[in-house]
Amino acid sequence: MEMLSTVLLLLVGFAALLVFMGVQMVSQSREYVVERLGKYDRTLKAGFNFIVPVLERVAHRVDVLERQISPQPERISIITKDNVEITLLASVFFRVTDAAKSVYRIQDLIAAIRNAVTSTVRSTCGQMEFDEIQGRREHINERIRTSLLAACEVWGVEITRTEVLDVEVDANTKSAMQKQLNAERERRATVTKAEGDRDSQKLVADAELYAAQKRAEARRVLADAEAYATSKVAEAIASNGQSAIDFEIAKLQVQGWTEVAKSNGSRLIIIPTEISKSLGSLATMLDAYKAMK
Repeated sequence: MEMLSTVLLLLVGFAALLVFMGVQMVSQSREYVVERLGKYDRTLKAGFNFIVPVLERVAHRVDVLERQISPQPERISIITKDNVEITLLASVFFRVTDAAKSVYRIQDLIAAIRNAVTSTVRSTCGQMEFDEIQGRREHINERIRTSLLAACEVWGVEITRTEVLDVEVDANTKSAMQKQLNAERERRATVTKAEGDRDSQKLVADAELYAAQKRAEARRVLADAEAYATSKVAEAIASNGQSAIDFEIAKLQVQGWTEVAKSNGSRLIIIPTEISKSLGSLATMLDAYKAMK
């Protein structure tokens, strides 16, 4: 009886041990690859899982969080389309989407991804010129990521992000680029100054043209006024004869001597006898001229 109790106790203990060994608690950041009798059977997701002890075992514990290939950026040597040797610093992030493929399709996943990144970056940037690489990094990032997606899908890996961090060149290339940059700046400064001079000259010419137009317009108005006055005088002469002519001549003489008298240099004015007579009769002629009109 005691023997039977001992055996039962051992059986219960062994069963409890088997249950304990079969319970698998998978964390959110991992997936477990289970093999049955040495062959892949299934993948355990996050949470409570159970396997059959002895027959089944957890062969691989795979991290499924997004992570970088290596802590340091990848330094990739490239020769561009215009024969400039550069070193491109790239950072690549990935995550495992199929744990079974990541352990059964490739032996060293990180090394394989690194080789695929190097090959893809060289192929992509080798078809571009140096200035294009400098100015279109977002485009390069997207092209590299798209190319890597197809290459890494067979390993159960998704390339989530690729970032071109920097582009390095040797000292000689950097010096030549600096000279080219300085020459371009000088060219732009010369062009800007020439455009400014051209605009300034254009404004001056426009101002001179405007002033000339205004002067021409003033002359035209004055000419019209003089023509109108002349026509009126001609009409008066035609209708009133010699008295109108004498009146106009006397008026002009009086205006001339008035201007002379206003001059600062005038001290003594001698008026000829004819002018004084004209002044004497100017009022009389004015009255006669008004009566004739």
